[in-house]
Amino acid sequence: MISPLAQIHPGAKLGKHVRVDAFAIIHDQVVLEDEVHIHSGAQIFPDTYIGKGSIIFPGALVGIVSQDLKYKGERAKTEIGSYTTIREYATIHKGTSDRMLTKVGDHCLIMAYTHLGHDCWIGNHVIIANNGSLAGHITVDDYVIIEGVVAAQQFVHIGKHAFIAGASLVRKSVPPYIRVAREPLQFIGVNTIGLGRRGFDAEHIKLIEDVYRIIFVRGHNVSHALEVVEQDIPQSPLRDEILQFIRSQKDGIVRGI
Repeated sequence: MISPLAQIHPGAKLGKHVRVDAFAIIHDQVVLEDEVHIHSGAQIFPDTYIGKGSIIFPGALVGIVSQDLKYKGERAKTEIGSYTTIREYATIHKGTSDRMLTKVGDHCLIMAYTHLGHDCWIGNHVIIANNGSLAGHITVDDYVIIEGVVAAQQFVHIGKHAFIAGASLVRKSVPPYIRVAREPLQFIGVNTIGLGRRGFDAEHIKLIEDVYRIIFVRGHNVSHALEVVEQDIPQSPLRDEILQFIRSQKDGIVRGI
């Protein structure tokens, strides 16, 4: 159902069973796939794609130009996946020349007043709670949970299945499968509860715990800890995934205990 009080540019493309409520604004070069619902007062800005079944709540701004002073009007895009919910007054800025794209994956929940800066890449099944603030160029992998009032510095990478405690300041990248909290931000354990809920068995969770015990608990510096992991932990896809993630972070990772 399209309200007669909605403003929809003729250059926008709407799929089947799309609902656009009163006073919502859909700009040019927007694609809304089937069963998308745009609530009253939300705005979807040019060069934005919203996947099937996603819901945009009142006052949210999706695909608006970034606050980056280097932005020169390049034709960057914004993509929202399928069955993702963006709650009221969230702001999602379109990409810039860095990645030319800001994207949010499928089945995500972006809660009220959250800000996603330009060129953020958010994976699938990600939850970002109220007042989360992500600067530009951030990567958040699948199944990450970020609690409320978290602020993340530009260019950090948050690995999959990580859990960020509320009111944290994220200045360094967060490896996959762990929980982080305190100030300055540090490792507080493996995300065992979350991993169990997502089907990881006890053997794989123990392997992850063994790897991170060496990296964060035994007092090694990071480079030496990675060598010890390679020597002491049998090769496996999980072990190698963690090692590769940490080695790829040029600006380092969060602190150990």
